[in-house]
Amino acid sequence: MSATRRLAAILAADVAGYSRLIGADEQGTLERLRSIRADVIDPKLNEHHGRLVKTTGDGLLVEFASVVDALRCAVEVQEEMTQRNDRTMEVERIDFRIGVHQSDIVVEDGDIFGDGVNVAARLEGLAEPGGICVSARVHEDAAGRLDLTFDDLGEQSLKNIARPIRVYRVRAGIVATRTTDAHPALPDKPSIVVLPFQNISGDPEQEYFADGMVEEIITALSRIRWLFVIARNSSFTYKGQTVDVKRVGRELGVRYVLEGSVRKGGGRVRITVQLVEAETGVHLWADRFDGSLEDIFDLQDQIAISVAGVIEPALLAAEIKRALNRTTTDLTTYDLCLRAGRCHSLMTKEGVVEALPLYERAIAIDCHYGPALAGAAVCNLRLVADGWAEDGRQVAAKPSN
Repeated sequence: MSATRRLAAILAADVAGYSRLIGADEQGTLERLRSIRADVIDPKLNEHHGRLVKTTGDGLLVEFASVVDALRCAVEVQEEMTQRNDRTMEVERIDFRIGVHQSDIVVEDGDIFGDGVNVAARLEGLAEPGGICVSARVHEDAAGRLDLTFDDLGEQSLKNIARPIRVYRVRAGIVATRTTDAHPALPDKPSIVVLPFQNISGDPEQEYFADGMVEEIITALSRIRWLFVIARNSSFTYKGQTVDVKRVGRELGVRYVLEGSVRKGGGRVRITVQLVEAETGVHLWADRFDGSLEDIFDLQDQIAISVAGVIEPALLAAEIKRALNRTTTDLTTYDLCLRAGRCHSLMTKEGVVEALPLYERAIAIDCHYGPALAGAAVCNLRLVADGWAEDGRQVAAKPSN
């Protein structure tokens, strides 16, 4: 089939925090997405004459003949998703980010190509979870035809787009109220995203080295079994943007953000890396790594392993501090820990034996309360180390909560 050209409105959408959702509950997430497709997406596309071009694991691309149809469809999908999420547990909520652009496209074998498709995809990356971003062309055509309010975000430099694009954020009814409540919840285990490193070498051709460095670090961190690492396809949606780590943490549902820069000069390279707590913006650790470019791939491996080796204890220390500082809102849990602490402080076998069940009752009520977890661990250690347990092997093998 030969390629044809036509003017179209392009809608690009993806699922915010898709990697985190899949990592936490793959089967449940896929089932919810199938249900959303059948109940929300497909009916809205049919109603507003949209043609589904293709789907990916976490998104879709749709073509419309009319900008008004495309934007009305986007708004109604987001409003239905808001209502649907209000009836859903926080950890199971799914939020879409949507970008809409109008441009000349190339159509071949049912697929669509061209600069306009890329712009729509980049606009989607700028949108908040539950939100919509559009180009100036869409804003101009929709103004006065739809009862919508737009926030002017100014001209934005989008990845692989030669010219700056003026971007507008849609505010309409329920969509506008989702900006603070649409963010995914943090997973139970420590979570991190490695953002694209800045290339400050002054040489655009060195982007590949910076991107490759990030990919190697993501791979190295993924080997830490207790750490949840956001996949590259999610982290690289922030490439080329001025990043607010608090916003990244909310959008991806992560606790920590790793960012950095790459500077090359002569035959040497310097990598600067910093670890930030997303919720507070506090810098937890920073370091730099220098090396020779004689073997570039070996250098990437060495730096990635070094960063992962330093990051693991830094994250572990941060998690321990976070757990110990975490308070409980349950008075019974707090009371049980106080009673256990008094028994435990006697430093005798009887005191430890009396304290352990109290700590375990507290954990059963609040399984994330640090003092209870730490107290139970110390009691079990004392029972084994001091030979007080009837069966030391059984205590040592006892699973934690």
